[in-house]
Amino acid sequence: MGWLRAGSSVAKLAIRRTLSQGGSYAARSRIVPSQSRYFHTTVFKSKAQSAPVPRPVPLSKLTDSFLDGTSSVYLEELQRAWEADPDSVDESWDNFFRNFVGQAASSPGISGQTIQESMRLLLLVRAYQVNGHMKAKLDPLGLEEREIPDDLDPALYGFTEADLDREFFLGVWRMSGFLSENRPVQTLRSILTRLEQAYCGSIGFEYMHIADREKCNWLRDKIETPTPMQYNRQRREVILDRLIWSTQFENFLATKWTTAKRFGLEGGETLIPGMKEMFDRAADLGVESIVIGMPHRGRLNVLGNVVRKPLRQIFSEFSGGTKPVDEVGLYTGTGDVKYHLGTSYDRPTRGGKRIHLSLVANPSHLEAVDPLVVGKTRAKQYYSNDVDRIKNMAVLIHGDGSFAGQGVVYETLHLSALPNYTTGGTIHIVVNNQVAFTTDPRAGRSSQYCTDVAKALNAPIFHVNGDDVEAVVHVCELAAEWRQTFHSDVVVDLVCYRRFGHNEIDEPSFTQPKMYKIIRNHPSALKIYQNKLLESGQVKEEDIGNISQKVSSILNEEFLASKDYVPKRRDWLSAYWTGFKSPEQISRVRNTGVKPEILKNVGKAITTLPDTFKPHRAVKKVYEQREQMIETGEGLDWAIGEALAFATLLVEGNHVRLSGQDVERGTFSHRHSVIHDQETGEQYCPLDHVIINQNEEMFTVSNSSLSEFGVLGFELGYSMENPNSLVMWEAQFGDFANGAQVIFDQFVSSGESKWLRQTGLVVLLPHGYDGQGPEHSSARLERFLQMSDDNPFVIPEMDPTLRKQIQECNCQVVNVTTPANYFHVLRRQIHREFRKPLIVMSPKNLLRHKDCKSNLSEFDDVQGHPGFDKQGTRFKRLIKDQNMHSDLEEGIRRLVLCSGKVYYELDDERKKTNATDVAICQAEIVWCQEEPMNMGAYSYIAPRLATSMNALHRGTFEDIRYVGRAPSAATATGFYQFHVKEQTELVQKAIQPEPIKFNSTV
Repeated sequence: MGWLRAGSSVAKLAIRRTLSQGGSYAARSRIVPSQSRYFHTTVFKSKAQSAPVPRPVPLSKLTDSFLDGTSSVYLEELQRAWEADPDSVDESWDNFFRNFVGQAASSPGISGQTIQESMRLLLLVRAYQVNGHMKAKLDPLGLEEREIPDDLDPALYGFTEADLDREFFLGVWRMSGFLSENRPVQTLRSILTRLEQAYCGSIGFEYMHIADREKCNWLRDKIETPTPMQYNRQRREVILDRLIWSTQFENFLATKWTTAKRFGLEGGETLIPGMKEMFDRAADLGVESIVIGMPHRGRLNVLGNVVRKPLRQIFSEFSGGTKPVDEVGLYTGTGDVKYHLGTSYDRPTRGGKRIHLSLVANPSHLEAVDPLVVGKTRAKQYYSNDVDRIKNMAVLIHGDGSFAGQGVVYETLHLSALPNYTTGGTIHIVVNNQVAFTTDPRAGRSSQYCTDVAKALNAPIFHVNGDDVEAVVHVCELAAEWRQTFHSDVVVDLVCYRRFGHNEIDEPSFTQPKMYKIIRNHPSALKIYQNKLLESGQVKEEDIGNISQKVSSILNEEFLASKDYVPKRRDWLSAYWTGFKSPEQISRVRNTGVKPEILKNVGKAITTLPDTFKPHRAVKKVYEQREQMIETGEGLDWAIGEALAFATLLVEGNHVRLSGQDVERGTFSHRHSVIHDQETGEQYCPLDHVIINQNEEMFTVSNSSLSEFGVLGFELGYSMENPNSLVMWEAQFGDFANGAQVIFDQFVSSGESKWLRQTGLVVLLPHGYDGQGPEHSSARLERFLQMSDDNPFVIPEMDPTLRKQIQECNCQVVNVTTPANYFHVLRRQIHREFRKPLIVMSPKNLLRHKDCKSNLSEFDDVQGHPGFDKQGTRFKRLIKDQNMHSDLEEGIRRLVLCSGKVYYELDDERKKTNATDVAICQAEIVWCQEEPMNMGAYSYIAPRLATSMNALHRGTFEDIRYVGRAPSAATATGFYQFHVKEQTELVQKAIQPEPIKFNSTV
């Protein structure tokens, strides 16, 4: 295969050059109704000279590899040399000549087949394998005008009408399909017939870009069968039944809800039988669970007919739905439109197995759900110990415009072979309407096909005419077989159309008048298939009527039942989440401290390296310092605090996963969770050795691809599968998180409210003003606070036994100040009966700050230790002033509230000026921040602080003072000297003895 692929363009030029010496041709890219359907309009004019005159060939060239052969003259010289002495040519040429000449000699039916003809015939077959899809009948509307490549014209290779009934042998060493050595001698006519049937029918195959002989041969065996594939009567009846269900479901909805948006599947109804046959085949090959992601078009049909969501529930949602009753703690949130909702069910397969199907809820943002589906699939594989990745599979359904246009498609594809992100292959189905909302393909992409992006992965692509349901079923089954065989991605491009425009109340003729004039008169896929079966005699009109009547009866029964439907089953969380609380239920607060002996033991495990391991000397020093911190129990820094949180969760049996750009070392070279031997390059991860016989994936830390949208989405999907896992994504710098803004807006902040799906995902966003300019200072704290849904004018319940403030909010945002508090906030994610996303403004400057240290006693659960106070040993929402002030206000002139690293700068300034009458509280009446006034936490804190002051009769909003940078469009200055000036001024103003003006900006 390799030599055919590598030499094609050169070989084609050689053939043209050779033919030009013996004749002339003029090819036009149009097929005319001549006596032969194989030839383009090619005029071949013979000259007197019947064969080209051989050119002198240097003897050294005769030893060239068969892979480098480029011209028929060269072949003749090689053949003569081989006939004189087989050892005088390269071994690959020797094999070639033995194959063809030997076969020809033993096959009397072959009429003078020459080496040149053999080569030309090989190139013709290869042309069909490479470009046959260009001639395939893919467009059900017949609108597409495509040039048929010259390569598919037999005349280009020197064949004429007179050659059609000549017999040829095609066998090639280590090839499959048409070129297999065990194929019989055939006439050129029969060879061309099967080439046309295999490559130019209702399916267009693209696979010759795959640089793997085994994979290409596997596909050739499936495609280039001796006879065309045929389904028996039983299979056809099943396909018919499924197509009737798909079609009548849409017709029923259109009849009952004539003006409702439902984004129906009309024009692409064959998707349903295709998916069902794909899932049946996948189940036969060992798949037990499939996670599905798809846009809104066809979603209701997939929910009802593929996933088996109760039809009465779907119909009830169309009628407005009813709030669930009779179950404590079941909540509905804000809800979402019916064509965004997901669900999960077990369904039987045609082969008698059962398969679990999960359809992930998604927003209108096309393709945004892709990485979530893949991440959720990877998590399923971990929890089911599916190390071979054959039991859990992802299926993504795309639109043609979005598959070509949305960058997250490539970001997700790019994860497919990465060690800590691969799922063993995803099946992609593109429902190709041949138009986006109103945009034609020529304006929507630069490539020929919307699926061309998948070629970067060496994924095979099966284009199929959506009106040919058997062809759709065939490629869907083939895709399942590919995925289970080669554990890599595969694409099905279902070329169909949209009968009613973008939605049912849209008028598509405004922008596509020609297309919709044809669509109005175009028969449905069901009508086409019914006629085909009736003509074959395998199915009668009565059989079709019986199936239609059965489907219609069931739809009507379900519609009547929907009027009284009340959801009673708790469907909002999967099995792993049993017992977790909804916002309506009180979840008790738990301490997150750990027994001192456990801290010591795991601390030793994560700071000890093997004796034979030779780390970088700077890293060795870091680990020696960490070991000393554990031994003395003093001066624990940020990195060891984080590592202790991970290790103690692992000891408790929880899965811990951290992913993102450069997270193994850490952007700021502080984490060093994976160490590299400086002599051998071997890697060692201490957190992989916390417990005996630890599963190698139980702790996963992985550098990701340079992607925010795709990788954050992957980790979010991963976190949604099982609550007993700490799943984290860390941005390289917090500024870069806005590359994943869709994930934050549509999933993290609102997913629980819209779709009743909890997640405990942790997002680490390095944040802090260190003079590194506007691109590396702010993680945009204000955006996450602005998305928070708590009411600034209502004081939440303060009784610890009744408190539900965090449960009722959509997410948590923290700007942590000490290593111990960071330790507790991470452990708190696991040690409670509900899950909420956690956004951490993680530090940069504090990672090595001399004062940003905690003692081991602040991590444990011993009463009387410094970390144990009225709140117990847990995350401190308010860290009291550390300047030995009494709890009373006597002698206090000013209370400065702040969070994060600015505390340490304020404390330094207070010490310099001996301002003992100023108290500083971290995180909870001056608000001081280092961000500009229109950023940071000020706009969030101010109304809530005013509400608290008003309730205590201690002032109003006007009594709050602001100290920080002035409003700004950019997050920070790009001039270091100006940054230092601003930073110095703001800490001085917060501590100054003079009264502070209402808004004191710098």
